[in-house]
Amino acid sequence: MSNLSVNLQHEDDVLMVRPGKWTLTIVTLLREQTLRFNELKRHAGGISQKTLTITLRELERDGFVTRTMFATIPPRVDYELTALGQDLLGLADEMRMFAARNRDQILTARERFDTSGGEPAIRLVHPQ
Repeated sequence: MSNLSVNLQHEDDVLMVRPGKWTLTIVTLLREQTLRFNELKRHAGGISQKTLTITLRELERDGFVTRTMFATIPPRVDYELTALGQDLLGLADEMRMFAARNRDQILTARERFDTSGGEPAIRLVHPQ
């Protein structure tokens, strides 16, 4: 395997860090403060306990979030962004700006797709 192939393979491994539906929301919520699980759940609005747990574990695994457990009754667990997680905020902000800038186009495209019964428009091109 060439060095280029090896380097590309390693880059692809890092690219496997794909934000789920709730990833950027959770990262944004942790922007300026440490939050407990139930605080995150309450502020996120609409996220299930299972989905929040999975999202937090993925963020922790990838090094974006740290989890601190306190030996209290009931147990207390705090979540906060790492330096890498703070860096991810740039992407979260860019995604939000992109969505705000292109909201109307995205909604129009969704409506066109849904109106067609979920069938994509097909462009037929005849080679010359």
